[in-house]
Amino acid sequence: MPTGAVPVRLLSPAHAAELRAAAASLLDRFSGLPTHPGLLAELPCVAAALSEGVHDACRPVDTADGLFVLTGLEVDDAALGPTPAHWSSAGDTTAVHDVVLLLLSAVMGVPLAWEGQQEGRYVHNIVPSPGHEAEQTGASSSVLLSPHTEDAFHPGRAHLLLLSCMRNPDAVATTAASVRRVRLSDEDVRLLSRPELPILPDDAYAEAQGYAGDPQPVPTLWQSPDGPTLRFDPAYTPLERAGAEHRAAYARLTDELSRVATAVSLEPGQVLVVDNDLVVHGRVPFKARYDGTDRWLKRSSIRVPGRRTRPSAERFEHGYGQKVLEAYDA
Repeated sequence: MPTGAVPVRLLSPAHAAELRAAAASLLDRFSGLPTHPGLLAELPCVAAALSEGVHDACRPVDTADGLFVLTGLEVDDAALGPTPAHWSSAGDTTAVHDVVLLLLSAVMGVPLAWEGQQEGRYVHNIVPSPGHEAEQTGASSSVLLSPHTEDAFHPGRAHLLLLSCMRNPDAVATTAASVRRVRLSDEDVRLLSRPELPILPDDAYAEAQGYAGDPQPVPTLWQSPDGPTLRFDPAYTPLERAGAEHRAAYARLTDELSRVATAVSLEPGQVLVVDNDLVVHGRVPFKARYDGTDRWLKRSSIRVPGRRTRPSAERFEHGYGQKVLEAYDA
């Protein structure tokens, strides 16, 4: 898989310091809790007041790659403490970084959370966890995390995804591939643009997996005003229910995404910004040590108000009963 250069945007030391100061000020006002409702309500005003340089670094994705790496944030490895063995034991040692990530998210759109995932938090901790090594979730390690659209099962999924690196001593790569780099025949596009199959909830949503409603078929590809977009999660798509032609077209799309994929090994302080309507992402396998030094990412999901990249029929989907939460009213 190629490991070539991806678009990079630099936050200057002054801009990084500005973000940390704004985050620390918010935490001082709201009991040091990055989850405090008052802090979340203040995010849009504080984000709007950030300097032009911060806003420029957070401008929309502007290449067919569908992603960029934002670099320049500081991470003090010694102050982090051990990588937690589970997201729930992360604690608040990284509270300032969590709020920095929320401020960046608020510049780009509106931070999202899920009522049924990580206790409704707006910043998730992505760490390898014992007993989850072979799952198709962020807690896995020993298997390839298949390229996928984040939360593809739900119509309220994020428009943008932020993956912020706290620790990555083994240079474990995130994989990414843009639908705007693939080559498909008109017939394949036609087949994959039909709502043929559902996408089922992944293993991070146990409650949704027990939803009583019928799974609803959704298209894999569609044309937005800006170009082709996709909704893709083969690990949770029951392909055996489709006809041979559809399965063959889906396989060709999978092969094309593999052909154009790149590997991004994030370093501490770097944030990978992914357009979730253009790019599928995954992760290469690695051996977790569970000794406090394993890879540790933070994840933030973002809705972009007024964006027109989704089929109108999505508004009729039940979303398997999962509720999307927004940090504040946009």
